[in-house]
Amino acid sequence: MLFSKEYVGYLARQVTQKLVTGEFIETSEVGPVTEAMNNALLEELQLEDRINDEVRLILEQYDDEMRKAGASYQEMFKKIKNELVKKYKAVL
Repeated sequence: MLFSKEYVGYLARQVTQKLVTGEFIETSEVGPVTEAMNNALLEELQLEDRINDEVRLILEQYDDEMRKAGASYQEMFKKIKNELVKKYKAVL
């Protein structure tokens, strides 16, 4: 993940504050809204990490075949990652 969890928490607080003061949302308790915003931001930002982990697992299964064929790990990583991004309809 590109950002620390503390920074994501800060972003969640700032976004929630801007939404409330801009009257885009109305709430009597800001805490739960901030927590939900924090969770949503973390989930979205961790998506690329989860996709990268899945690509590594896939490549581990084909390690011997890739070595025999002389395939580049980096090239295969990019190709598989692009396929998973399309599969999950993710925007990275």
